[in-house]
Amino acid sequence: MSLKETKDAYVEKLKLQLDEWSAELDVMEAKARQADADFKEKYQGKADELRYQKTLAQGRINALQEAADDAWEELRNGSESIWGTVRQTFADAKAKFDNK
Repeated sequence: MSLKETKDAYVEKLKLQLDEWSAELDVMEAKARQADADFKEKYQGKADELRYQKTLAQGRINALQEAADDAWEELRNGSESIWGTVRQTFADAKAKFDNK
């Protein structure tokens, strides 16, 4: 597998994960719309955080796509910690909403 193929496969994997998180966020927003006022208020802050994290993840995908083939590995290494934070934020939010 060439470096370009590896880069493209990695970016595609991240895009699929981001799509999954977007779908989860849609489900959580629908659930929140049907909830009581107190839950909606608590949810709004979490939703804003999730949208922010999603934007960070999308920005990282864009940076990886635009990186020269010889520089993308370094960007990928830096992306792992950001991606881990986004993953944890979504997992925490999903757990809270699933328990609601």
